[in-house]
Amino acid sequence: MTNDKTDITTRTLADYTATAERFWQGTKDHDVSQNVTALLDAIEGDGSYTILDFGCGPGRDLLAFQSMGHIPVGLDAMLPFVEKARAMVGCEVWQQNFLSLDLPDAHFDGVFANASLFHVPSADLLRVLSELHATLKPRGVLFASNPRGGNQEGWNGARYGAYHDEDAWSAYCENAGFTLIDHYYRPPGLPREQQPWLATVWRKI
Repeated sequence: MTNDKTDITTRTLADYTATAERFWQGTKDHDVSQNVTALLDAIEGDGSYTILDFGCGPGRDLLAFQSMGHIPVGLDAMLPFVEKARAMVGCEVWQQNFLSLDLPDAHFDGVFANASLFHVPSADLLRVLSELHATLKPRGVLFASNPRGGNQEGWNGARYGAYHDEDAWSAYCENAGFTLIDHYYRPPGLPREQQPWLATVWRKI
């Protein structure tokens, strides 16, 4: 396997497409309420928030945000996920490749990137984070949760991933113009070695 950007995108999306129904069945009941709360608690002001679910998949978290009275917009590269999310939630869902985004400026109160940004190669990560920074309103909030590692990246089976430690991930976000609000490891209540996920909350400055 190569590390060409086109190859990374094509192979990773092909694997998700081939396992779309299994992915939905395996993730639809995951409890990410801690992450949803972390994003919403950090957004300033009252009322309904406009939220971009970056890598929304089949729409589990779109439904959660909508049920709370917010205005979610989904984004995913996989057409089967986009279609399922549109049908299930009825909100706006954009089909876009993470490496070729077309986002409105200063539009969203929050961006929810749950288990999605680790698929962005390191060479493109600062650019993608800067595009998410630009699509947030002033003082908007980015939530990101990624599997952590020792700053290695490459193929995990048929999917490409980049696995940053806390310091490296923070440097990317800070260079994109964000300031840290909070961070924690998941799942909660376990020893650190049993918490493979790093969750971070950032504010646009």
